[in-house]
Amino acid sequence: MAPISKECDYLVIGGGSGGLASARRASGQYGAKVIAVESNRLGGTCVNVGCVPKKVTWNAASVAETIHEAAAYGFSIKETAPFDWKTFKQKRDAYVKRLNGIYEKNLEKHKVEYLHGRAHLLSKNEVEVNLSNGGRETIRAKKILLATGGHPNIPKNIPGSELGITSDGFFELEKQPKRVALVGAGYIAVEMAGMFHALGSETHLFIRHNTFLRNFDPMIQERITEEYKRRGIHIHTHSSQSKVEKSSDEGWMTLHYEDSSGLGSLDIDCLLWAIGRSPEVEDLGLDKAGVKQDERGHIIADEHQNTNVENIYSLGDVCGKVELTPVAIAAGRLLANRLFGGPAHQDAKLDYSNIPSVVFAHPEVGSIGLSEPEARRKYGDDAIKVYTSSFTAMYYAMMAAEDKGPTSYKLVCAGSEERVVGLHILGQGSAEMLQGFGVAVKMGARKRDFDSCVAIHPTSAEELVTMK
Repeated sequence: MAPISKECDYLVIGGGSGGLASARRASGQYGAKVIAVESNRLGGTCVNVGCVPKKVTWNAASVAETIHEAAAYGFSIKETAPFDWKTFKQKRDAYVKRLNGIYEKNLEKHKVEYLHGRAHLLSKNEVEVNLSNGGRETIRAKKILLATGGHPNIPKNIPGSELGITSDGFFELEKQPKRVALVGAGYIAVEMAGMFHALGSETHLFIRHNTFLRNFDPMIQERITEEYKRRGIHIHTHSSQSKVEKSSDEGWMTLHYEDSSGLGSLDIDCLLWAIGRSPEVEDLGLDKAGVKQDERGHIIADEHQNTNVENIYSLGDVCGKVELTPVAIAAGRLLANRLFGGPAHQDAKLDYSNIPSVVFAHPEVGSIGLSEPEARRKYGDDAIKVYTSSFTAMYYAMMAAEDKGPTSYKLVCAGSEERVVGLHILGQGSAEMLQGFGVAVKMGARKRDFDSCVAIHPTSAEELVTMK
């Protein structure tokens, strides 16, 4: 075994949002000696190939929609050139690079030592890091946090699947595809399909069932699927893919599939797999330390982020609980509080219930709490009362009927007090709207608490406090 070259109180493996939040809290607030290790760019999935560049692209797609809708408000806008994908990508990349630099400066500010390399567990308190500059460090740590995140999957049983890209590859595209096929029914597939379409690519979305976003309330599933069809996105339901073949035309390929209409093939210049993600654990050395994993490879951690090995902790996507950036950040900070903040924080832990989430689809989707079926299973049909509202937002008042987008809201209430146990919204502004209503649901608000709040008029949000 190589001699120990460094020692620390807290070794954080993974420079994503959760790991860095925990490292900075432990060092900057509590004075722990902390080392953070990352093999890729600082910021993890969210900053580099997730939330941040995705939202920037969604903003561009929303601008494209606004340009299209401007005529209804009396504007005459003539586009003299198509969307400049190349210039947009360069600016987006530059923004992400600035964020990488800010993350590194924040580590310096909070006195966290940063190593760029690949870490492997040697035992429960020793780690070897193969540095990107060719060097090697062997670190002994009193406590170790595993926050290595995850990576997108490509199917292994479909010939030619390697011709496709994943969500990571979406941000590497140098030019806009003319015709794109996306395979998947989760939020990544839905968001990217919406962005491709709004920016002018012919878009095909292949799903295994009748609707997508199947982890959301049925109202959300049905309305967003209907809306994507209305907008002209080609939805291939009950689909499966058999093979992908490279075309004689440079950059093109043929996707062979079966859907509800039968066998088919599609010539495309971009294929994006959005079929799920796997934990980034392949060469982490979990077996050497005895860290247990579940059947999907996720590291098993309890409510306090403890693994089965004393003084080894884990959080974020690598655990597979709730794979959202703010969840990892909150868990990371609370873990640092518990480990280094003294008796006042000895039981600090994240409450994983009632976590709000949004999908930057077209239109946006927001959800917190239980879906209606989940609530009925938990409390029983007799204890559940549901309030719904579907309407046309005022923004669309000036538009032709075929250009009006949907807005649909649902409150799921339980018990005699009608506590709001689920809130589901679809329509313009849902993402910003949900943050405030999320606080109310987290605090245990009842339907009468919603009713007691005076409406803000004219807004779409007022429907949530005026439902009958």
